[in-house]
Amino acid sequence: MIHLSNVYKTYERGESAVHALRGVSLEIAEGEFVAIMGPSGSGKSTLLHILGLLDVPDSGDYKLSGQDVHTLGDNKLAEMRNISIGFVFQHFNLLSRVAALENVMLPKLYSRQRPDHNQGKKILAEVGLADRITHTPNELSGGQQQRVAIARALINKPKLILADEPTGNLDSASAIEIMEIISGLNRAGLTIVMVTHEDDIAKYARRIIHMRDGVIQKDEANDGAASTAAHPDSAEGFAEARGAMADKGMPLPYQKTTDLSGRARAPRNAGQASLSSASHDGPAAVSAEGNGWRTLLAGIQANLKQAWRALTSNKVRSALSMIGILIGVAAVIAMLAIGQGAKKSIEEQLASLGSNLLILHSGPPRNQGISMSEGMVTRFTEDDLADIRREINTVSNVAGMVQGRGQATYGGKNWSTQAIGAEPSYAAMHASVPVIGRFFTDDEQRAKARVAVIGLTLVRELFGNANPLGEFMKINKVNFQVIGVLPEKGATRFWDQDDVVIIPLTTAMDRLLGKKYLDHIEIEVGRAEDIENTQTDIHNLIIRTHRLPPSRHNSFDIRNLAEMKDALTQTSRVMAWLLSSIAAVSMLVGGIGIMNIMLVSVTERTREIGVRKAVGARGHDIMVQFLVEAMVISLVGGFIGILLGWLISLAVSTFAGWASLVTLSSIILAVSFSATIGIVFGLWPARQAARLNPIDALRYE
Repeated sequence: MIHLSNVYKTYERGESAVHALRGVSLEIAEGEFVAIMGPSGSGKSTLLHILGLLDVPDSGDYKLSGQDVHTLGDNKLAEMRNISIGFVFQHFNLLSRVAALENVMLPKLYSRQRPDHNQGKKILAEVGLADRITHTPNELSGGQQQRVAIARALINKPKLILADEPTGNLDSASAIEIMEIISGLNRAGLTIVMVTHEDDIAKYARRIIHMRDGVIQKDEANDGAASTAAHPDSAEGFAEARGAMADKGMPLPYQKTTDLSGRARAPRNAGQASLSSASHDGPAAVSAEGNGWRTLLAGIQANLKQAWRALTSNKVRSALSMIGILIGVAAVIAMLAIGQGAKKSIEEQLASLGSNLLILHSGPPRNQGISMSEGMVTRFTEDDLADIRREINTVSNVAGMVQGRGQATYGGKNWSTQAIGAEPSYAAMHASVPVIGRFFTDDEQRAKARVAVIGLTLVRELFGNANPLGEFMKINKVNFQVIGVLPEKGATRFWDQDDVVIIPLTTAMDRLLGKKYLDHIEIEVGRAEDIENTQTDIHNLIIRTHRLPPSRHNSFDIRNLAEMKDALTQTSRVMAWLLSSIAAVSMLVGGIGIMNIMLVSVTERTREIGVRKAVGARGHDIMVQFLVEAMVISLVGGFIGILLGWLISLAVSTFAGWASLVTLSSIILAVSFSATIGIVFGLWPARQAARLNPIDALRYE
């Protein structure tokens, strides 16, 4: 099984070199029980680590079961450690935060087989720990911990058991129990290589190798180990081994038998449970089912469970590492919610003003900051309305308007409101068809009728719960009959669109506000794509009909509501991106925090990484484990941040009066961002963990 030829191993210790092995040659046959003895520094542990593929020699040849290990890559070496070798360590090397059953099942996590926890329970029962399955290592005695380690070594049915001072940390009684288990496994057919410095322990072996200063000094048979040791598979030898173990209350092994071709065949008492039934027949065949989605799902579940355990075992540290992500995600959610709310509010307000609207104003554009005398400003009259209707064929509606403040009174109540003089087409252009009553007509417009359509705010302030239709109210001491109630438009802190009274244009100009000119003209364009051309045509028409010289071409202004909408939307978008950038910086800081925490975790768990690699974990298995842990921290912080961001946006909307809207896209963005942060910033610590040498990790203090 084992063939070593002229193996050397040297360790650099500063400026000096330690020659651990000096040309060691060794052969161990299948089924042997070999003890390696020697004082500290003799090279026995180094030899065992090389045999277990945890370390590599500087020179020389090593063949395991005929396979030259020098030709194998890291993944293949990990696979051989997982399937062909079982390790029993002096310090047990159990994972401290997990129960006995999970420790036993650890090698299964890195094999290509679907974990069967019943198998782990069976082996634990066979080492006398059926009632300790859920106990963590700190709840077990030293002997019980070593039994768990032996069960872990056997779970994947290896051919070779390597024991490094298996009784070094045990009392005498526990040491005898452990050695009886190991001897029973050898009698059942397993190959055992054990390192020890105790003569009493070495006597259990059938062959003892003495080492000193990195060389083998003596290799001798131990005839007193057991009378049946040379023939463990014989009927007599097997019966004696079973009898000796039964007397001590130890689990009974199956007998390994072979047919004429030399192939192992099933024992006769296959219905009886035993340790060696899970070990001496070599690695289990991988079923097709084990290669499927169940195996993948089991691996994902195990990694998530380990990640959550690591997260909860250091709650304060995990919480501190989450803070940056939490703040960043909360800021992203809140800012995007406020930005989306502002955008929706702008769209609703502009929609309430009408679609495809152009507004013709007297005076220059506001952004030019020009102050003109009264005579230099172009004034508009009803003749301009007629000119636009007649000459601009892309226009669907035209309406003149005047505005002013009015004091409305009814039944002893009074309210200052906005008074608008408009034409009947205003209702269709501004989506202001009354929900109760009607709008005034062209006849009422021509007759300068004193009728009014009022908003909901005015209804509430003057009429309360009473029906205002048909009632007479005064506006600036002029009587008006209420004929309709406008639909609700909404309000902000700066503008209440429902605080309005609309009366006929002629009535407003002649009887209420006393204006000779229109304040502005609203023009509805039939198609959105004609807006720009219509705006140009109207500009040219006003210049021509008013005979304006070039010096007065800026004496009026045509505003495009679409441009206003774009400008407001762009402003809100810029603000949202600015605030989101601040949030991104917070998440970046959080990512750096995660990276620091994961680097600390890698350092703290270096020995654990070594144990995982010893039982078959490959580099990418370790990398995935730490990446999952980083991502779990990031996602937990992200989900808490989503809740916090929603609460912030709700508070802003409730107390500040700002519109906010949490959308699914913003949640997906925040979660994706937090997951990406976890992966990106967890990549370096995970890579560092994956690159650790197994033996260096196991030796780490």
